[in-house]
Parts: sequence; C-alpha cells; structure tokens
Amino acid sequence: MSPRIAVVGAGPAGIYAADILLTQLPDAKIDLIEKLPAPYGLVRYGVAPDHPRIRKIIDALHEVVGHPSIRLRCNVEVGADITVDELRAAYDGVVIATGADRDVPFEVPGAELPGSFGAADFVAWYDGHPDVPRDWGLDAESVAVLGAGNVALDVTRILAKHAAALESTDTPDPILDQLAASRVRDVHLFARRGPADVRFSALELRELGEQHDVEVIVDPAELALDAHAERMLEQFSQRRIIVRTLTEWAQRPQSGASRRIHLHFRHRPVRVRGTDRVESVEFERTASDPLGRMVGTGEFVSYDVGAVYRAIGYLSSPVPGVPFDAERGIVPNAEGRVLDGDGAPIPRLYATGWIKRGPIGLIGSTKSDAAQTVTHLVEDLAAAEAGSVESADPLAHLGAAVDREGWLRIDEAERRAGAARGRERTKIVDRRTMLGHAHLESVKETVR
Repeated sequence: MSPRIAVVGAGPAGIYAADILLTQLPDAKIDLIEKLPAPYGLVRYGVAPDHPRIRKIIDALHEVVGHPSIRLRCNVEVGADITVDELRAAYDGVVIATGADRDVPFEVPGAELPGSFGAADFVAWYDGHPDVPRDWGLDAESVAVLGAGNVALDVTRILAKHAAALESTDTPDPILDQLAASRVRDVHLFARRGPADVRFSALELRELGEQHDVEVIVDPAELALDAHAERMLEQFSQRRIIVRTLTEWAQRPQSGASRRIHLHFRHRPVRVRGTDRVESVEFERTASDPLGRMVGTGEFVSYDVGAVYRAIGYLSSPVPGVPFDAERGIVPNAEGRVLDGDGAPIPRLYATGWIKRGPIGLIGSTKSDAAQTVTHLVEDLAAAEAGSVESADPLAHLGAAVDREGWLRIDEAERRAGAARGRERTKIVDRRTMLGHAHLESVKETVR
C-alpha cells in the first residue's frame, strides 16, 4: 500500500517537504492541508507587493502543488475541522509546517498604546490577508519603525512609498486607496545595532533609495565605526556594501522630496510615550562591547512620532494537539521528529520550517530543513509496521475544503480582475468571495 502523508501548512516549508517526500517516496500520496482559502503562505501574504522577483517563487511552488500525487485541501483548520490525533490515526506521517504568523512581544512601557503596531499585522494588511481588518489608519505624519532586518525595510519602504508606485502590483484597490490617503511624511527606522551589524540585505537596503519622490537621510555621525565594526567590515563583504551605501546617502544633499526616510543606528527602545495614543518613543543609545555585544550607554534620546511599527521578529502560533515551546515559539523536536513532554519522539508526527527552527533563514534554509525532516520520516516509515493507519479518507467529510481546482478558480478570478486594470492580477481579499469562486457559487466580482 502506498504511504499516506499529511503536510499541515501549504507555504514554502510544507510544499518543499511534499516535493522532497515524492523524490524519496515516489509512490506516496500526500495531502497538503492549509487553513487559508489559498496556498503559498508567506510568499503570498508576507512578501511586499513591490518584490515581484521574490513572488516568482510561487511559480515553482505552483508546479509542485500540481503533482498528481499531491492533493490540496485549503480552508481546513487543524484543531477545528480535524484534530492532529485524527490525522495521526489516518496517515503514516504528519508534518507540521505552519510557519510563524505573530509578532514577538514588545515588552516596553507604553507598547499597548493605540498607534503601536506589529509588523506582522501591517504586512498582512497590505498583502491582503483575508483574516485581518481591512482598515488601517495612516494618519500620523511622522512614524517610527523598529528593527534591523528585511521586514523592517519592507515596512519602512511601504510606509514611505507613494501609492501610485504600487498600482501595477496585485495590491487590492481599497488598500491602494488608503495608502494614497496616507499622511505619512517622515519614516524613522531605528536599529539597536550599529551600521556594520544590521541584518538587512544589501539589495533590499538600496531599494530604499530608489523610490520616486522619497529621499533617505543618514546623519554621518551615526556611521562612526568602532573596533568591532571595523572587524566586521574586514570579514563580510555584504556588510561593507551596506556601510558603503549608507555612507553615500550620508554625503548626499537633501533633495526636497515630499517623503523622507531617516535611518538611525545604535538606538534601543525603552519606552513608548503618550496619553491616549503614541506621541513619542524614548531610546537608549547603545555601543558595542569588546565581544560585539550591544550594551547601553546611559544616554537617552526621544523622538516625537504618531505611530510606531515594531519589526523585531516573528513568532509561531501553537497548533492544537501538538506540543509547543511557548518561550522559544517552536514545536519541540529532534531534527524534525516532534518530542513529547518527556523528550521522546511522538510516532508519526514531524515539523519543518519556522515552527521547527524559529523564524530564521531564507528559501535555501527552508529546503535543507525540509530535507532533514523528510529523511527521518522515511527512516521511521521503513521501520514501522504495515497497516498501522486507518484506510478511510480522513478529509472526506470536509465539504468546505478548497481543492486544487477550487484554488485555480480563485487564481483565475484574480487574474481577470488584474487584467481589467492592466495588471497580472489583483488579489481577492474577502474570504467569502474567495470561497464563492472556489465552490462555483454566485459571487459578486469584487476584490474588496
């Protein structure tokens, strides 16, 4: 009998796991289970719309999902529509690949004030995620973004970008309308690290300075290099490129652009101030110790802003019925084998992707991570007794599930909406509208 595997999560991690499974077990039957009406996870709902080259990853994922041995089932939530125990009873292996969808807690006084936002929520909004509120207030003229990685760059760029520059993307019109009405004029990006230690990619950093009517402002004093920074520049070419780019910006005269991005380094947020909403953010200046660790200097500065966006990291959500380490934000595992409270592997239960290792690494890391998990699954499958799982179809009762044909109908509807506006596609946001297209119900043609 062909082995039957369930992969929970149809983002890159889950799809790569399914692809690798089929290379090692060509006769396997794989059910790819996704709680949203559409597949592709973070590539669809976590990549900025002005990054089409990254979104091209979807083309490769689409090819895998079309494999005849893979059965797609979207709009199915594990823990609500079906339990993990039911999956384990019906499949030879269950791989949890649900990624990271929440913001790391921002534990400073005032973090709960209105106008304090998590990057995960903002990204989900501008990417048209069906389960987030459709309205986003962009009424502050000056805003702060906290973070030293590419998500912080994405948030900064979208906040400063003119909406007209996104009209050729898949961004839905209601989101474009709100971006067009934005009152944001100054975006301050604060990194706790120094310029030689940020986690930006050099390419994404340069994109900040390539926007129409947006200038990047860097105080030359922010770029002073200590002994630790000099060592980093000697060892890593990407960091040399980043500091070179920042130095070029610091030397430019201001252009008088209508929107400005201000880059600040060695700032650690300590307090968000405000009465009824965010009014300012207080920082402690930091410096590198001899080992390169960032330490406080005792010098405090404050910046007046009307909103703060924290891009300090993502965190996975627990999956009901699966052990979860809340402190680390991962499923406890040994190279992909999920562990119980005593540290013993749970039969037929595995994890891959960010819920396995935390929100680090790009596509290459995701592929190698999936390969490690699949290798152990195949090893365990070879040692398991035959006939240990149920033979009935465990998903047969899920009438609201969206299969591959249903997803293709959503995809086609988005392409039609895009063609009407001269775009490749316009993303459908409303979940009911998506499901209406998927199930061939009568739906109003809308992207709202």
